[in-house]
Amino acid sequence: MITLRYKTSLLLLSLALTAAAQRQVSDLRQWQFSRDRATWQPVTIPHDWAISGPFDKKWDLQRVAIEQNGETEATEKSGRSGALPWIGEGHYRTTVNLPSPLPAHAELVFDGAMSEPVVSINGQEAGRWAYGYNAFRIDATPYLRAGENTIEVDLTNVEESSRWYPGGGLYRPVELVLTPKSHIDEWLTCVRTLSINEGNAQISLSAKVINPVAGQLLKATLIAPDGSVAQTASAKVLPQGEVTFLMTVEQAQLWTPETPCLYRMNLTLQDGTDDTQLKFGIRTIQVSKEGGFQLNGVTRKLKGVCLHHDLGPLGAAINKAALIRQIETMKAMGADAIRTSHNMPSQWQMDICDSLGMMVMAESFDMWLYPKCKNGYARFFREWADRDMENLVLRNRNHPSIVMWSIGNEIPEQWSDEGREIARHLQDICHRLDPTRPVTQGMDRAEDALKSGFAQVMDVPGFNYRVHKYENNIRQLPKGFLLGSETASTVSSRGIYKFPVVPDDNSRFASWAEGYDPKAIENADGQCSSYDVEYCPWSNLPDDDWVWQDDYPWVIGEFVWTGYDYLGEPSPYDEYWPSRSSYFGICDLAGLPKDRYFLYRSHWNHEEHTLHMLPHWTWPGREGEVTPVYVYTDYPKAELFVNGRSEGIRSKGISRLDRYRLRWNDVRYEPGVIEVVAYDDEGHEVARTRQVTAGEPTELQLVADRTTLKADGDDLAFITVSLTDKNGTFCPTADDELTFSVSGAGIYQAACNGDATSLEPFTQPQMKLFSGQLVVIVRTTTTPGDITLTVTDTPRGLTKRLTIKSE
Repeated sequence: MITLRYKTSLLLLSLALTAAAQRQVSDLRQWQFSRDRATWQPVTIPHDWAISGPFDKKWDLQRVAIEQNGETEATEKSGRSGALPWIGEGHYRTTVNLPSPLPAHAELVFDGAMSEPVVSINGQEAGRWAYGYNAFRIDATPYLRAGENTIEVDLTNVEESSRWYPGGGLYRPVELVLTPKSHIDEWLTCVRTLSINEGNAQISLSAKVINPVAGQLLKATLIAPDGSVAQTASAKVLPQGEVTFLMTVEQAQLWTPETPCLYRMNLTLQDGTDDTQLKFGIRTIQVSKEGGFQLNGVTRKLKGVCLHHDLGPLGAAINKAALIRQIETMKAMGADAIRTSHNMPSQWQMDICDSLGMMVMAESFDMWLYPKCKNGYARFFREWADRDMENLVLRNRNHPSIVMWSIGNEIPEQWSDEGREIARHLQDICHRLDPTRPVTQGMDRAEDALKSGFAQVMDVPGFNYRVHKYENNIRQLPKGFLLGSETASTVSSRGIYKFPVVPDDNSRFASWAEGYDPKAIENADGQCSSYDVEYCPWSNLPDDDWVWQDDYPWVIGEFVWTGYDYLGEPSPYDEYWPSRSSYFGICDLAGLPKDRYFLYRSHWNHEEHTLHMLPHWTWPGREGEVTPVYVYTDYPKAELFVNGRSEGIRSKGISRLDRYRLRWNDVRYEPGVIEVVAYDDEGHEVARTRQVTAGEPTELQLVADRTTLKADGDDLAFITVSLTDKNGTFCPTADDELTFSVSGAGIYQAACNGDATSLEPFTQPQMKLFSGQLVVIVRTTTTPGDITLTVTDTPRGLTKRLTIKSE
C-alpha cells in the first residue's frame, strides 16, 4: 500500500510491508527540487530542470576545435550543448515513512541522474556515482530507520562536459526496493538462449540469492507469451547463493522484430521470503563471414538509426508515450534497430524495444581517457569505466532487443596500443557477464584503428562514415565483415527547399575544409535543404551507404545518424546563432517526418509501398524558374504531370542520385497541380499522388496521434497543428504565431515546431508554425475525463478545438 501526502513542504511517502514480508518495489515520483537549497518546489520525476529555458548562447558557450570533425582551430560553438541552462547544481529531496520493524534489506535504484549524483539518507552520504547516464544501486539498509526518512540527491553539471544537450536532474525513474534478508538479486539473475533446434529451444537460468538459507529451494515458473504456464522446476540454492536451471522449451515462440514474443520467468524462494519476475525473449545472435548478422539463424541486414537520449521538447526527462511514438515511427519507416548513442539506455526504452520489436545496439561511452570536451567522462574513466560497463550489462542483459554491446564511439585512442588493450579489456567484461552477444564500437579513423589492431580486436568492427574506405578496411579484417556503425549524417530542415539543387557537403562553413568561405556563415539562414542533397564534409548521402549495403554481403548493416533531431550539435551551423539543435534527423525535433523519412521508407519498408513527392508546390515568385521534382518510391518508374502535361517517365538508374530516387530536374514552376503516377515493371499504373498550390490560410487543422489516453498523470498526446486553405490544402510556408490552452482532465506540456533556430521556449503556450506545422503535447492528470486543446491564430481570427479522452 502506498499513500501520498504533503507535509512540512516535503513529500511524504508511506510504505507498509505486506504480511508475508516479501519484496516491495515503489516508484519515488514526488520530490522537492531546488537549484540553491533556499527555494524549493514540488516536482514529479522524471524531471529535467533545464528544458523550460530560456534559450541563450551564454549557456555552456564553448570555444573549441571539434577534432572528430577534422577541425584544428578553436571557434565559438554557441549551440553545441543545446543553449539551455543545464549547467550548475540541482538538489532533490523526498521523505519516506517505514514501519517497525524495518525491512531487512533496502536499496535505491537509480536508472540515471544527471549528473555526478551524491545520495544522502537522513543526513549521511549513502553513495554516489559519476556517470549521469548509467543505472546504479545504493544500499540504503544502514541508513534507514523506522518512521520518517529523508532522501536527498545532489547533482552537479559542469561546463564543457558534453558535446550535446545532456539535460539536468532526476530524469529517469528512482525506485526503493524492500526485501527480506534472503532475497533474489535481479541484476545477478539472467536467462540465456543456448540453442534453437527444429523449433525447440534450450535455455538456461542463472539466479543469485543473497544471504541464502540452508536447504532453501528456488522455484522457477516459465510463463508463455499467451500467459499460460509452460513448465515449472525447483532447485536447491547452493551455499554461495547460486542456482542454475536448464529448460527445453518445445515449439518456442522466437523473439524477432516482426514477432516480439516475450516469456516471463517467475522466481520464488519456497520459504516464502521473496519472489520476482523476469521478462525475456528466446532468440540467438551470430555474426560471421559466411552468414553476416544472423538472428535465430536467419541472415538479415541491420536497418538501424542512432537516437540521442533527449525527447525534443520534453528534454531528457524520460516518458513512455514519447518513447513508444519514437519507436513506432521508426518501425513504420522500416527500421529494425536503434543505437543508443552515445550512452547507456533507460529501462523504459529497452522495455519498449522488447515489446514492440526493435533491435538495439546498447552503447556506453563517448570517450575514454582522452577528453573530447574539457570536462567530459575522461575525468572518470580510469576509476569508473569497469563499474559502468558492468552495470550496463548486468542491468540490461535480459532484454532480448539488445543484440550487441558498444564500448565506445569515435574513441581518440584508436590509434594506440593502449587503446587496443582498453578495447580488449572492456570487451572482455561484456563477454564475462554476457557470452551471448557480440561487442562493437564506432571507429572514425579507419587507417589508425587497423594499423594498431584496435579494429581487429572487436567482435564486430564498426566504422563511422567514409564508405569509400570500406574496401580497404575489409581487406585487413580477418573476421570478414564490417558494420556501418554510424552512417549518412545527411542534413535537412523540414519543408525548406533551396535552389539550385546540387549535392552540397557544406564545406564552406567548415574552417578546416578545402571549400571554406569565412563569409558564408554571415550570409547563412540556419536551414538546410529538404531535397536531401546536403551533408557534412566528413559524411555522405543515404544513397552512398545503400550501394555498399546492397552490393556487398560483408557489410552487415547500418545505423543512420540520426532517427530524430536532438538538442545541441547543430552541424553544419556549429558557429551560427541561434542554431541550437541538430539537422541530422530523419524526423525533426517535434517528431514530424522530413522528406528523408520517405526515402528511407521506400528502401527499408518491404511491407507497404511508398510514393512520396517533393517539394511542395506553393512558390509565389518562382513562376517560370527551374524547380526540380523528386519522388521517393519503391516502384521502379513513374510519370510526372504538371497541370495535366506529362514531363516524362523516369526509371531507377545507376548514377549516384538515380539508383534510389526518381528525379525531374528541369521542371519549371507554374501554380496548379503536379501529379506523379507510379508504374510496375509491366507498365501498369499502381499508385498516384499529387501536390496542389495552396491559397490563403483559412482553417486550422488538429490531428492527435491517439484519441484515448490513460489517466495516470504521465500519458501524452502529440497533436499536429497545421494551416490549410479553404479547400483543405496544406499551407506549407505558413509561420503564424499560435497560442494554446488546455482544459478538462489534462494539462499543456510543451510545443515544438522543428525549427533549429527557434528560441521560443517549449513550455510556454505559444509558438510559431514552421513550414506550416508544429506539435502540441498534452499530458493527462490522474482524473479521467475529456481533455480539450484550443489553438488560436489571433491575427487571422482562427480558433480550433480538439477533444480527446482520458480514462
